[in-house]
Order: sequence, then C-alpha cells, then structure tokens
Amino acid sequence: MSEKHFNLVTEPWIKVIDDQNQEREVSMEELFTNTAHYRQLAGEMKAQDLAILRFLLAILTTVYSRYGADDQPYDWLKLDEQMRPASFDEDAFDSEWHHIEDELLNTWHKLYRTGHFSKVVLQYLHKYSKHFDLFDEEVPFYQVTKEQYDSIVSQNKVVAKGKGTVAVKQMNRTISESNNKPDIFSPKTPIHKDDISPEALVRWLITYQNFTAVTDKTKITAKEKFSVSKGWLYGLDPVFVVGNNLFDTLILNLIVVPQNSEFSEKLINQRPVWEFSTMDYIQVRRDDHFPQNLAQLYTVWSRAIHIEWNNDRPQIFSAGLPKLSSEENFLEPMTTWKQDKKTKEYKPNLRWINSLGEAMWRNFGQYVRINTSGSASGDREPGIVTWLNVLKRRKFIRRDLPLHLMTVGLINDGNATSQSPAAEFADEMQINANVLFDENKTKRNFWPKRIEDTVELTDKIGSLVWHFANNAGNLRGLNDPGSFAGRVSARFFEQLNQPFYEWLAGLTNNDERDEKVNNWKKTVDRIASSTAKELLNSATPLEIRGKDKDDQLINIFVYYRIFRASVAKTLDLGGKKNDGKN
Repeated sequence: MSEKHFNLVTEPWIKVIDDQNQEREVSMEELFTNTAHYRQLAGEMKAQDLAILRFLLAILTTVYSRYGADDQPYDWLKLDEQMRPASFDEDAFDSEWHHIEDELLNTWHKLYRTGHFSKVVLQYLHKYSKHFDLFDEEVPFYQVTKEQYDSIVSQNKVVAKGKGTVAVKQMNRTISESNNKPDIFSPKTPIHKDDISPEALVRWLITYQNFTAVTDKTKITAKEKFSVSKGWLYGLDPVFVVGNNLFDTLILNLIVVPQNSEFSEKLINQRPVWEFSTMDYIQVRRDDHFPQNLAQLYTVWSRAIHIEWNNDRPQIFSAGLPKLSSEENFLEPMTTWKQDKKTKEYKPNLRWINSLGEAMWRNFGQYVRINTSGSASGDREPGIVTWLNVLKRRKFIRRDLPLHLMTVGLINDGNATSQSPAAEFADEMQINANVLFDENKTKRNFWPKRIEDTVELTDKIGSLVWHFANNAGNLRGLNDPGSFAGRVSARFFEQLNQPFYEWLAGLTNNDERDEKVNNWKKTVDRIASSTAKELLNSATPLEIRGKDKDDQLINIFVYYRIFRASVAKTLDLGGKKNDGKN
C-alpha cells in the first residue's frame, strides 16, 4: 500500500472567489502566484476565512522578514539552509535600526507597487513542503505523531485507550455538535456529519485551533495545573483590512515592522509553528511562554492534535494546551482593546450574545484613535490601524484610499464550562485614509472625534426611542415592556446601519464638518420619527385612552410629543454651529 499524501503546497484546498466570480479551490502555490486574480477567501464561514488569512500572513511575515522584494536576504542577516536566521549583526541592528526599518518598509512598498508576491515565497513553501503534508509520518501538518501524543498525555489517555477524541462534526464550526447535544439545523444529515475530505479537514483544522471551546477533558501533562486554551481568536474582538482583491487584503495586513512591541527579537526571529520541532513547541507552551513574534502568534495552537485514519474517516485525538494570557500583549494587531478600571491593564475586547446585533460603527471609538494629541489614557487603537497610519505617513498608500475595516468572529454560548460557538458575527465599515488619520489638531475639525461624538449622539436618540417604546408598552399592559422596547430600539438601529456606512464612506478631509454632521442628524431625525409614528399608528385603545399619572392624563400622544421634543433638543438641528471651544 502506497503512502498517503496531501500536501498543502501543491494540492487545492483554499477556497477562493476568482476575478470571474467563480468559487474554486487552489493550492498555496497557486494562491501566492495569482493573488491579484482572486477576489477573496470563500470558505465555509467568514471566521474560517480569518483563521486562514492569518495562516497565510504567517508565511508572508516570515519570508519578508528575511528576504527583500528582490528575493535576496537582507545584508544584516545570515540565513541557514532552511532559510532561517542563523545570525545577524546585533551592533549594526542596534545602531542602524532606522536604516533597517526603512529597508523592511521598502520591501513592503515594492511588493505593493508590483501587485504580486515574489518567487521567494514559493521557494520557502517548497523548502518546508514536508511540514505542509497532512499525512506526513514525521511532521504531519498541525498535528503531533502517535508517539508524541502518547508521551504528552497521561497513560489513561493514550491513543490505544481511544479517549479524548473530537468528532469531525464538533470541529466543523457550521455544525459544532457534541454527542450529547445534536444540532437540529445542521447543513448535513446525521449519517454524513463526520464525513470530510482532506481539503475540508485542513480548513477546519486551522479554524479549530483558533476557535476552540473548552469541552475537551484531555490535557497535556504539566507540573502545574492549568486552564486549557479556548483558541486565541476566540478571545478577541477581531479587526483587519479588506482590499479590492486577495493580494490587497494580504499586503495591507502584512505588518513588516510591528508597532506595538519591542522590535529586534520580535522582528527578526519570526518563527511559525512548523519551524519548531514538535516537542520543543509543546515545551514552550508548557512553560506558558506567550508567542514572541507575529508568525508564531498567527499559527498558535490551542490543542495538540493527533489523527488516526480508519479508511477515509479520521479519528481525532485532542489534548488541551495551556491558556495564553492576553493582558497587555500588544503584539496582537487584530483586536480592539479595553482597559480594566481597577488594574488599568489592557486586554482584548470580547463580543457577547447580547451584543450580537450591534453594528461595528456603534463602537467607532474602539477602532480609531479619537483624540487630537495622538495618545490618552484608556485610548488604544488596534495595531492594524496603527500600521495603516504608518503606510499613510510614508505615503505608501493614497491619502484618499478607501480603507475597509472588517470584524469577524464567533460568539460563545456564555457557559463557562463549554464556551461552545453560538453564533458568528461579521461587519465592515469603509472610511477614507485621510479621514481615519486626520492630521488636523483643532477639535472641531478633527474628523475621528467628530465622528465618535456623532455616534454617541445617535446612541442618545436610540435611548429616547427605547424609552418611548417602553412607555408605550406600559400603557399597552405588556408583561415585559423593556423587551418590547429593546426590539423597537434594535429595529431603529438596523435602519441606521446602511445610511451611516454610506455617510462615513463619503466623508473627506475637505468637508465642512458641521454640514456633514447636520446631514447625519437629519437622517437620524427622520428614522427616529418614522419609528415613533409606527408605534403611534399601531396604538391600542389602552394606549390611546391612557392612564392618570401625578393627577395628569398620560397617553400615547403625550409620550409622542415628549419624545419629539426630546429628539429635537438633543439633535439641535436649528442650533448654533460648534464654536470650536469644545
């Protein structure tokens, strides 16, 4: 019987949409050769696309930290036969950092101008081809061997015992089904839920390492007790850039000079997981070391996985690795941040079930620095936004380039003992580079602050809508008027989503700020009025009759007049222009 092979370098497995709007599967070799001819990744879900995007970025980050766009190693690096740094001139590195930084950025700029990646990427892939083989006997892709697995778990969990397995239907995030809780609305019939092709398994293997729940009972052995990782991406509020095609998306997210970390070691020693020996990597995770570079972070494992094959059906053994601490780990560029009120430490934001319907623009200030000084307590922007600002300041991208910031991820079920995926979220907003990185120091003209103030004003109108609906629900005699008001408020914001994104995308640095803000205020006023009139027109006899309150008759018409007056006062459409003093 011949050995099985499925090599990611040459076998088609990455789903894309090509420039003819056709879905197809391509190998890594095809993808890096023709990125400009593919519009986007097109996997089974957008969360999968993000996991694979980071995997591809790990390859590019590694290669272009060692080679320039001319496919030659940087003169301050010596590489070994495996294309890894053998040594570098530390004195030159310390004394000539600005020159080195310029060289790395020029590599990025040359790639951006040519519109394609250079041949050294393919050379690197072929050099590590063995590590990208799903069925390799010594270094199977994103797995450990049977002997390695048995050596890192307790004796009652070894492969021969048949314990600690994860079903394909549990790894497949379009199903996420355990044996105890069947998925009624699965895209597959029960008999086929564990069927999977090699190419689909690769996609879900990468995704599962990034979005892992905590239901597994098997852990690797360690001297100290530890909590298992839930998957690194699962603990973020992700944000990244989407370009006009796949090349644009990859190059705009390709950070060759990290902005939020110490440079030298984290820059030079890019080391994705396949450049570790398997047992060395397991030991690094045992020792609770946070990834020291982007390539390692983008390929971080949450589980040590071993796959046994029964004919064409995989039996997947999974052992939990220690949870990584996310506090103050600013190496991660693709997340928004929040500051702990007590410790003042930053940690990544998280999405919860109750925020599932909340559009990206509602949290504008989390994605964009909104103060004119460029820094403030409690104000930390995502690293990817800082990187885009570097490109804009260097004039590598057009000042008026439309930047599409996107958020994608999975929300867990809120159960601390399972944290199983409950829903996927995805949203994006477009903003011109010169608006996002406005250099105007005058508060009244600084676009990011004006936009954030406009968002906050819109939220106030949303609160007025909620209170009006809540009052109507009380008059109607509903058991839970608050839930009714929540649904009305949600519909109000849903109607605002598309108009706001169009308003935001249309802003330029030549705009008269007050005029543009007033245009948005009119849109909010119109939709708020329409929402209130719908409630008014559907009023029940109880709402029309009303009830006595503080010796006054209060009915739906009284509440409507109060609502309209409050909206007019809050929006101040007829008021004076901002005088620039605040």
